[in-house]
This record gives sequence, structure tokens and C-alpha cells, in this order.
Amino acid sequence: MRRLAHLPLTWLRALGWLLGWMLYGFVASRRHVVQVNLQLCFPRMTPVQVRTLSRRVFVCFAQAWLDRGWLWHGRPDLVRSRLTLSGAVEELRGSDPMVIFAPHFVGLDAGWTALTQQVPRHFTTIYTDQANKMADDWILQGRQRFGSSRLFGRADGAKAIIGSLRQGDPLYLLPDMNFGLHESLFVPFYGVSAATVPSLSRFARLGRARVVPVVTRMTPQGYEVQVLPAWSDYPTDKLVADTALMNARLQTYIDAMPEQYYWVHKRFKDRPPGEPDPYL
Repeated sequence: MRRLAHLPLTWLRALGWLLGWMLYGFVASRRHVVQVNLQLCFPRMTPVQVRTLSRRVFVCFAQAWLDRGWLWHGRPDLVRSRLTLSGAVEELRGSDPMVIFAPHFVGLDAGWTALTQQVPRHFTTIYTDQANKMADDWILQGRQRFGSSRLFGRADGAKAIIGSLRQGDPLYLLPDMNFGLHESLFVPFYGVSAATVPSLSRFARLGRARVVPVVTRMTPQGYEVQVLPAWSDYPTDKLVADTALMNARLQTYIDAMPEQYYWVHKRFKDRPPGEPDPYL
């Protein structure tokens, strides 16, 4: 990955295209997961459309993975030139408590890198340890490369995160995956019941923080990190309604670039009582 950091971006993206096709062809179990997710979320798609979009998902996933070479090992000026902050960037200024809603698009690490490199604030996020110690060290070093940041482990607990929020440290939060039934709520995601952690509403309410969505899009030039206006009607005191609203707004972001969402994850693996596992 260090060596890949020095390749022209067009070459790197071509390698990612090749790797994506290989993964699509050889990793049948994960291809099945992607196709089930797309069938559930886009029931009007034909089988041909599902297969076509699935291949694009694998290509974007592979390209973004290889991009971590230059994100974490490239020259700082090169990294900055490939990461463009756009939209309501003024939302990031100041010191008010803020939860950044960062959905699981393939550019999630590019978005984090852009914020920590280009915005003079102390950012925090939540990190899950990797099984492979070498990979774990590499990812941690990469995500702490720029700026002043803190990665909370899940063992740190909510109290430390809320305290940091109230002190004015923005929390880069990715709550849109299935993290198990513990503390999850079943709310619709593309009309399908999905186990969803209500952490966005909960952290925003307890931390007295605004919610600012940040959506990162892969482009031929690198990544565009779009800052959207803060949600004026969020959070409320209704946890289920807030969590459902988060998923509904997430759908509008996904619809703009469905091939860049993290469909390789088993989003619907936990089901309400009596519903079968769709991946079997």
C-alpha cells in the first residue's frame, strides 16, 4: 500500500477496477450478500440490473480500499489536492457540540481524512478493533495521521464520548450498520425492518449537539466531501422516530450514488421474531 501511494490516481483506479471484478467473480458469499441487499432495497430492479449494480459496488469498494494507500502514506499536499470539502462547510466552524452523521459510503476514510487534515478542530470517532493486529495498527495509524483526533474504543463507553461532545469535539459517527440486537431498534430501511442503533439521536440529545451530515463521494479526481446543513428538527425526545428519520434521509443520499454504499455488509442479518434470515 505504501508503494501504491506513489502511483497516478488513474492507474490506481484501474487496478481497483480489476480487483473489484476479481472479487465479484471469486468471492461468491459476499456477492450473494450484495445481491440480496439490492433485491430487498430495490425490488423493482431486474436481475440484470442487480448484477450490473453489484459489479459496480465491488469495483467502488476495491478502488476505495486501494485509495487508502495514498490517504495514509501519500504526501500531505497530494492528499489535500485530492480531497475537496464542499457544501455547508461553515457548519464545521466554531466550538459548538456536533455529531457528524457519516454514512457507510466507500469514501468514509477519505471523509475523515479531509476533516482532520483541513478543519482545525479536535475530531473524535468510534473504532472497532480488527482481528489482525498488524492491520489494526495500520488502520489506527492511518486514521490518526492528520490533525488532533481521538478514536474511542467501544469499551470506553458512552460517558467518555458524551463528555468529549459537550467539550466541543465533533463526533464522526457511522451508525447505519447492523451492530447486533443489543440496544438496536427495528425501523424501516428502504421499507424493510432493519436493526438500527439509535446512537445518532442519543448522542446528539445527551451531548446537546447539532447533527451535521457529511457525505463523501468518490470522483475521478479523488473525493468530494460534501457537508450538508445541520438538521434543524433533530434530535427529538422520540428515539424510534428519530432513528427512522435517520434511515429515511440516508436513503436519499444512497439514491444519488447507490454503487458507493457499503452493500457488502449484512444489513438485514438480525430479524424481528418470526422473520427468516434473508441471506440463507
